[in-house]
Amino acid sequence: MNIIVNGIEKNFSSNLTIETLLINLGHNNKKVAVEVNEEIITRSQIKNKLIVDGDRIEIIKAVGGG
Repeated sequence: MNIIVNGIEKNFSSNLTIETLLINLGHNNKKVAVEVNEEIITRSQIKNKLIVDGDRIEIIKAVGGG
């Protein structure tokens, strides 16, 4: 399955959830916002939302500062 993550094409096996993708990319314990095909994914959707071939995903990291 081919998807676009933050503008970069990536290839993953099928049956991938947002949660699994975040773990694979090292974002599992970080505060991030996720958008799939221009739709914001809520925290409650992350565990069960399946990614399909051709999805465009944006992962935005929360950064603190002052």
